[in-house]
This record gives sequence, C-alpha cells and structure tokens, in this order.
Amino acid sequence: MNPAIPQRCAHRPLAGGLVVPWGSLIHNGHAAFGSLDAARAFRAYRDRLCQICGQELDERCFLIVRPADHARGYSPEPALHPECLPYAAAHCPMLNGTATHYRRAPVLANHPAGRPCTDPSCPCPSRDPDQGHASRSGSTADRYEAWMISTADYRLVAQPDAPGVPAGISLGVPIRRKRLLREAALPEDAAQLLELLRSALDLEGDG
Repeated sequence: MNPAIPQRCAHRPLAGGLVVPWGSLIHNGHAAFGSLDAARAFRAYRDRLCQICGQELDERCFLIVRPADHARGYSPEPALHPECLPYAAAHCPMLNGTATHYRRAPVLANHPAGRPCTDPSCPCPSRDPDQGHASRSGSTADRYEAWMISTADYRLVAQPDAPGVPAGISLGVPIRRKRLLREAALPEDAAQLLELLRSALDLEGDG
C-alpha cells in the first residue's frame, strides 16, 4: 500500500496525482521529477530544509546515499524529514526500483506522452546541482539507501573549486539508522544471463 501524502506536503502542488517536491526543477510550468533546482538545493543545504516539503528539518533527518556517495563522504542531495521519506521512496522510480537506468534527460510532468525535455533553452543541465548527474545519464541504476542522522550533526561539504558552494551533506558523522531503499539494477547482459539460467532450471524441473 502506498503511503498517503504527508501532512507536511498538504500545501504542495500535485502533478499527475503526485506531490511536486519543493526542490524539483520547474521548467515552463512543469516539474522535472528527479531533477533538483540548483538554487533551491543551495537554499535547502544552507537553511536545513527538506527537499520534499520545503520545511525546516527537525531533530533527525534522512540522507539519500549511493555507494559512490559513501566513498566520497557526502550525499549530493538535500535531506528529507522522516515523514517525507516513505512517500518519496514509494513514488520515485529510482528509489522504489522500477527504474533500471538513469534518464538521459529530465522527464516533465504533464509533458505530452511523458517525453524527455528536448528544448535547447531548457535550464535543466545548468541548474542540476549534482555534477555526477550527467555522468550517470543512461547508466544502470545504483543501490540506494537512506541514512538517518541527527540534525545537530548536519555538516555541509564544499565543492573543491568553489568553497562557498555546497557539494552535499557530510556522511562522516554518527549514523543513527540505515534503510535499504533499492538494490542496484543488474546490467542488461547479466539480467539476460540470469533469465536464461532461470529458464534452464525450470526446464530441468519439468523433466
């Protein structure tokens, strides 16, 4: 059963029946789900705001973490309230496991047929705060976890070439809890091999 819209998000607009996250990039009046607006991300980092509802974080918050983020020591996304995480995890295709690959371009809510944005004037690429977004485009989806930290331990990590610009939220702090959101998707060749193996085992069982 999908979680209900959190009370904190009751004031947020909807697109296709889903809450438009406060931090989402808005292009020509449409929400680019899965893409963060850099200006809002900066404000969320600085003011300790939830990327889903836009309200101030409370005593504890969750960070979205991939293996690469763990290795670098920071999460490149703004934090979430414990109440907002289940809704985001249930409805975001990348977090709930229905998406097996990263998108090559932002998909806009209410865009005809859900087609990717092809507008050359679209600010999406230049306003995406996570510099790894372009490098992940089209690649197999990673493993995602949610790590709970105390807001008292909230620390920002600056970009190496821009000391005043946050790269993300530090993971080098006490972690209160970890929650698996999804496993990494199998590469296509591995998935095909696994399917062949399953078919072979089924045939042996029938014999």
